[in-house]
Amino acid sequence: MCAPSEDERLPTGLWVDAHIRRCISAAIPVYVVHKGAYAAGTVMVKIVMREGMRTLGCFLLNQTRDMDGAMGWMKVFDDAPVDERRADEYIKRAISRDPDVWVVEVEDPAGKNPFEGKIF
Repeated sequence: MCAPSEDERLPTGLWVDAHIRRCISAAIPVYVVHKGAYAAGTVMVKIVMREGMRTLGCFLLNQTRDMDGAMGWMKVFDDAPVDERRADEYIKRAISRDPDVWVVEVEDPAGKNPFEGKIF
């Protein structure tokens, strides 16, 4: 039996499912907004900050890899939270360009990303 090469990675669908389960077990509200390609789609995370029923804004992150191949996240907008409508419009355009992208929405009052990886 051969050892897996460095380029072999988990299928995106499996990775998303595992992280959804981790969020659920940590009582973090999480939703798959758009399912992309199971084997190799990239992931976009929308982090919505809510206080009760009021939305305070959101952050949008794109999955990326650094020069060493380590997975991380790139902010789509500046460091400040943006209006949810602006994030949704960006997501809609991204899906129209690449229907293989996965979009996961999480709710966190502090705007923290529950997925591992450095934010660039």
